[in-house]
Amino acid sequence: MGGVNRTNGGVNLPALRSHNAALVLDLLRTAGGEGISRLELAERTGLTPQAVSKITGRLREEGLATEAGHRASTGGKPRTVLRLVPGAGHAVGLHLDRDESTVVLCDLTGAVVAARRSPLDLGAGAEAVVEGAAREVEALLSEGTSDASVLGVGVALPGPLDHSRGVLRRVTGFPEWDGFPLRDALERRLGVPVVVDKDTNAAALGLAVGGAGESFAYLHLGTGLGAGLVIGGAVHRGARTGAGEFGHQVIQLDGPVCGCGNRGCIEALCLAAVAREEVGEAARVLGAGAANLVGLLDIDLVLLGGRTVAADPETFVRGVAAVLDARARSADAVPVRVASGGVAEGAAQLLLGPLFGRGDG
Repeated sequence: MGGVNRTNGGVNLPALRSHNAALVLDLLRTAGGEGISRLELAERTGLTPQAVSKITGRLREEGLATEAGHRASTGGKPRTVLRLVPGAGHAVGLHLDRDESTVVLCDLTGAVVAARRSPLDLGAGAEAVVEGAAREVEALLSEGTSDASVLGVGVALPGPLDHSRGVLRRVTGFPEWDGFPLRDALERRLGVPVVVDKDTNAAALGLAVGGAGESFAYLHLGTGLGAGLVIGGAVHRGARTGAGEFGHQVIQLDGPVCGCGNRGCIEALCLAAVAREEVGEAARVLGAGAANLVGLLDIDLVLLGGRTVAADPETFVRGVAAVLDARARSADAVPVRVASGGVAEGAAQLLLGPLFGRGDG
């Protein structure tokens, strides 16, 4: 695979598969360019200074951490400050939507350093889609990133799917994908580790790593509608990795037929309203579904994303918030905001997050 270097000067994954190393790395990540001292790392993690010195020594040997100067001490010699080296490793995030693909290259902080977007027909057949996706990844890596150490590729696409095995199920509107082992197919083609998850879960993971909160719902309205749920700081996928099929809750028993075969699904109602250019109505329908989630899960925040929301974010935030306000059973309604970051960036976190103890990949 062009542009991939996983051995020379790259990230040694086995050396990092440690809970304590992940704790230290995450603190280095959140400290940013200002860095953090070994003493602070010990205080924040509860590890002994000796353990921290051993871990940071290994991270420096791997090129993941470096000195960032010195900080005045209350007594004795100044403390050496360490920081993360963002360019020491990279992850590819690939978003396969129904009609377009987006691929990004992210450094260890999650910052996008390169990106590509191209048309896609998700119904063109597995062989064509896999080959097209692989070529987009290779093209991205060839654009001046040949020295990047690539941890792997995170792939996000509409569900339902089996995240643990990387196998697709009956993607709404594309039943021919049912049972296809996408993870294995891309790993064979690209020669690097691949993690597959639903678009909404990937986006939610990216938001969680970015500090969105411990308890929130990410609602994605684009060519379809789904939800990513974060509970207790972790993405909630469910026992069969099927959680978040938000768009196919029936809220109108005799409503229009949905692509899933049922009638009156919130996805069908939302997309129909958008097609009629009744964006305010679409926002109210979305708000009804959001209110159901808030009532069931008692979450702290609702975040909205997807290209349909991006086309008129103020209308969607206002409409969803109005329904939540009207149905709030307490004095404080749950806030609604537009999400920062996209699905492709979240897909990269499927690889990056576990390095920092922020997700299981």
